[in-house]
Amino acid sequence: MRPLLSATGIGKRFGGLQALDDVALEVSAGHIHGLIGPNGAGKTTLFNVLTGLYTADHGTVQLDGQVICGMAPHRVVAAGLSRTFQNIRLFAGMSVLDNVLAGAHLRGTSGVLGALFPSAVLRREQSRLRDQAVTLLGYVGAGRHVSRPAGELSYGDQRRVEIARALAAEPKLLALDEPAAGMNPAETDTLRELLERIRKDGTSLLLIEHDVKLVMGLCDRVTVLDFGRRIAEGPPEAVRHDPRVIEAYLGAPTETTAATGTGGSSATRDAADTTP
Repeated sequence: MRPLLSATGIGKRFGGLQALDDVALEVSAGHIHGLIGPNGAGKTTLFNVLTGLYTADHGTVQLDGQVICGMAPHRVVAAGLSRTFQNIRLFAGMSVLDNVLAGAHLRGTSGVLGALFPSAVLRREQSRLRDQAVTLLGYVGAGRHVSRPAGELSYGDQRRVEIARALAAEPKLLALDEPAAGMNPAETDTLRELLERIRKDGTSLLLIEHDVKLVMGLCDRVTVLDFGRRIAEGPPEAVRHDPRVIEAYLGAPTETTAATGTGGSSATRDAADTTP
């Protein structure tokens, strides 16, 4: 079976900085795939290449067999890859419902003239999209906020609305950039349940995340970047015990902790305590 997403030989340079160096990534259909690594490893840069915000200097990206390298972001979304951002990018002054409807615009047939002079057919289409947006907000746990300005919501609720907006495009693959950032443990548990439900309902996921327990307990496979290069990929259990990953990201045990058996960094202990 071919992968749902396949990226090979991805390179991206900014002046004298080699942000990505011959990176490869494969995401299988029906999987939740984690992308981890230290700050500055190139994770968000890779997301930006995959979703059309950056053009790779070399390499290729295919989504479900279709080459999407060089496509504009809206065409990448139309091909089936939508995303959220590390820093929430909602329209703060617009209602929560209108934010989600913005994510569904590629599924509509109304152009400028249709919006100015809507026919009965277009009015039915708009009504259908609104109903689906309301349903999506209920699906992600933000249904009670339909009419509120998005900027008034709590951080966790804004994250959920952003996920609903990305889902409104009906993607094959949903890419999430640090979805648990800023969430408390209870919100993170709720997020985990939501992501598992999204996968169960037929949408594959690719996520950048620094919460090691969430990644190791949720993902089917994990890719690790460091200094713009892929240093490991595999099942969570194998990745968290990979010496290169421990040294670069999870933290190598010190001589003292190795002697006492107390473990290394807090990230290492978090990973060790996680049961995928």
